[in-house]
Amino acid sequence: MSKLSPIWDVIIIGGGAAGFFAAIRTAEQNPNLRVLILEKASQTLGKVLISGGGRCNVTHACFEPAKLISYYPRGGNELRGAFSRYQPKDTVEWFGERNVKLKTESDGRMFPITDDSNTIANCLRDAAKEAQVRVELGASVLGVEKTPQGGFKLEIMKEAQKVFIQTKKLMFATGGDRKSQSLIQKFGHTIMPQVPSLFTFNIKDKRIHDLAGVAVEDVTVKMDGLTARGPLLVTHWGMSGPAVLRLSAWGARILFDKNYASLLTVNWLGDYKLDSALEILQRNKDWHENARKKVSAHSAFSQIPIRLWKQLVYFIGEKNWADVSKAELQKLAQELTAGEYKIQGKGQFKDEFVTCGGVSLKEVDFKTMQSRIVDGLFFGGEVLDIDGITGGFNFQAAWTTGWLAGTAMS
Repeated sequence: MSKLSPIWDVIIIGGGAAGFFAAIRTAEQNPNLRVLILEKASQTLGKVLISGGGRCNVTHACFEPAKLISYYPRGGNELRGAFSRYQPKDTVEWFGERNVKLKTESDGRMFPITDDSNTIANCLRDAAKEAQVRVELGASVLGVEKTPQGGFKLEIMKEAQKVFIQTKKLMFATGGDRKSQSLIQKFGHTIMPQVPSLFTFNIKDKRIHDLAGVAVEDVTVKMDGLTARGPLLVTHWGMSGPAVLRLSAWGARILFDKNYASLLTVNWLGDYKLDSALEILQRNKDWHENARKKVSAHSAFSQIPIRLWKQLVYFIGEKNWADVSKAELQKLAQELTAGEYKIQGKGQFKDEFVTCGGVSLKEVDFKTMQSRIVDGLFFGGEVLDIDGITGGFNFQAAWTTGWLAGTAMS
């Protein structure tokens, strides 16, 4: 390991997506600058490697900034202008120029055609190396202070030794790291409290008991005045899938304040109203061929799998359609369009642990990602109070804020 120079032009703390993108952009725009990435872990780009089940969901095929911001529970307004300067189309081009082709899946998520996150990580590492960015692993930042000359002095721990280095410009791209947040607070910045975003709901209910793996394609879920729509997946511990994850993202702070105990209303029929569901149920009852058929034998709605249907009609028992009362039909329509389930805790969504919270967005200039409080101090990625729903949106925020910071620092 060659000795670390004590003087740098740009130091980026954090070797993740935003940190790498900022470093590469800075060095490519101005090859004369000495650029350093400090990463406390033993490898860089850890989140890139595990994202999308090891495939890396690079971005999302949404190329209209006005629509794109609707996928961010926090930070959408601030990203509006940022996305007009650097958006998913630019990300696709950036990787394409480096011989990494992306493909779009049916839900808009974009992955490398190799379906291997190493493709993305290696591309970023190679681009950084080519741009002569220095990457220092196992380097923990112990302290940061502003120098009288206007730059920054950093105290770092490397191989059990304390080292002091200086830089003209400094960027934090450290995600939800608590130590980094306390260093940022010392500069006078506000840190919005960190709470989990993107999580599954723990629900114990006989209607979904033993149905793990059952999915319904179009479901509307409501909770505390919030609504989300999309596929829903029943799990061993409750409910997951895009509809639930979206609701968890928008309701992150509400659910945290309620200790993850709330009432979830599920419309298994997407946008059906009670009356239209009742009408279809009545038609099933009136159809003479159904008279002697058990209600539980066939789902009256093609989108509801038979295993789920059987448990939703539990209260009717083993009756034939002809013997179902009007009150029972009414109750079933209610069950299908507005069933109530108690949320009793949260799970985690795969390995993609996302939090909301971080540096207050009011204190950052989104044209440059520079602090409005401290000159020469920059931020990018999840260190900011920005979070997107699942689908490549968090990475896009990292690429965009990294690119803007890199452009400004160069």
